[in-house]
This record gives sequence, C-alpha cells and structure tokens, in this order.
Amino acid sequence: MITLNKTIGFIGTGNMANAMVQGIVNSFKDINKKIYVSDKAIEKAEEMAANYNINLCKSNSEIISNADIIILAVKPNIYGAVLEEIKGDISKNQIIVSIAAGVSIKEIQKHFYSPMKIVRTMPNTPVFVGEGMTAVAPNHQVSQEELEEIITLFQSIGKVDVIHESLMDMIPAVSGSSPAYVYMFIEALADGAVLQGMPREKAYKYAAQAVMGAAKMVLESGKHPGELKDQVCSPGGTTIEAVYALEQNSFRGSVIEAMEACTAKAKKMSGK
Repeated sequence: MITLNKTIGFIGTGNMANAMVQGIVNSFKDINKKIYVSDKAIEKAEEMAANYNINLCKSNSEIISNADIIILAVKPNIYGAVLEEIKGDISKNQIIVSIAAGVSIKEIQKHFYSPMKIVRTMPNTPVFVGEGMTAVAPNHQVSQEELEEIITLFQSIGKVDVIHESLMDMIPAVSGSSPAYVYMFIEALADGAVLQGMPREKAYKYAAQAVMGAAKMVLESGKHPGELKDQVCSPGGTTIEAVYALEQNSFRGSVIEAMEACTAKAKKMSGK
C-alpha cells in the first residue's frame, strides 16, 4: 500500500466526497488521520467522519487550518459562497481542487487577490466502485510534484488523465454524463431479453457483464472499437442483423447528438 504525505480536507459530504474518501482510505496506508471533513449539515459530516475514522471539522475554516489539499465537494451553485467564506484563511501554498462541472479555474481564481494553486477535475460516478475516470487540469501555479500528488490521489478511485482546461467542457459528454447513457443501454438490452422470455434479474446480469467485458476489450486490446465490432459480426449472422437494425434507427447519430447537447449545456454553465 502506498503512502501520501499531504493532509486532505473535504468541504462537503456528498456522494462524490464519500466515494473519494472510501477510495483514499482503502488505497493509502494510515491515511485516516490526514483526512478532514466539514459540512454545513454537521450530522452528515459526523456520519462520514465516523464511517471512515477521519477527522471531523465543525467549520470550513477549520478545514483550511489543517489541510494541504482542499477538495471543494459542494454543488457548483454554492462554489462562490464557499470561496468567499474561505478566501481570507487559505494560503497560496495550499492546493484547491474543484470537482464541479462548469466552474472554471478563472472563476475560482477571481475570489482571491493573489495567484492560487488550483486544479480543476471532473471525476465520474464509477468512482464508487474504483473504476472512475477523472480528467485533471492544473493551473500554472501547481508544480509537477504537486500535480503528481493529485494524480496519485485520484488514481485511488480509477483512471486519471491530465488535459488542457480548454477540453474540460467536453468531458461531461464523454465521461461525466456518459454512464447515464450506458445505464440506459443496459436497461434497453435487458428489456429486449425480457421481451424474449428471459427473467429480468438474469437479463440485467448478462447485459451489464457484456458491457463491462466489451469496455475491457477496448482498453486492454488496443484495437479500434470498429475492428472489435467486426470480429463479432459473422457474414449473414445474428450480430450484423442487429447492427443493421441499430443503424436504421440512427444509433450512433443519436449518441453523438446527445453528446453535443451535453457539451452545449456544460459550456452554458461555464458562461461560454
């Protein structure tokens, strides 16, 4: 088990914060006493602190006093209020980590008088099972060593990729929101199986395992998805018949249109 020297403070105790703390506690040796948590709803913070044997803070200022890395795990619409609350306490040596959609580094920086260390990230919900995908975009104040520490932190809950912030508005469509599309696809596969007489519990199991296995094939084989699709499609067989039916109903076009809508919404949230 690896170690992490930095102390970590979570402002907010929502689902993503809980998933991250669970991953961190399971991945880093003796990390519990280096994690601090606060929430306006103190009972939520108390529950989280008890569940993971981490430090309870009764205010956001107390988080700032103890943490080297401050993770803003609150809803995007209250980022401004939280930043205004903590801006007088935080120092330029601490690292601010955003996990919210639509909140830019510039938007965070404007609350401070001097340049701050800010890392904008976008994890997705599969972090709950340690299979998340997190996009990471640091500003110029963050050193390479500090960036590596942030990467190591998020690797405890899945895969990590460093990108330029200009790409961040595209991340919800392909990663942040896309699990919802996949769940819909799994549900549709299961409904189709039920229509043919398969018990629903089994239908979900077969559909979900097929999706997970196909994704693993893409990641581990290094082959183009189209090549992997072709390997399943025998001439005149059942799979190519199904692919033909999907294409008749604009399967790929519908997905791309959904991603365009998602990206447009993300840009609107970012004020672009």
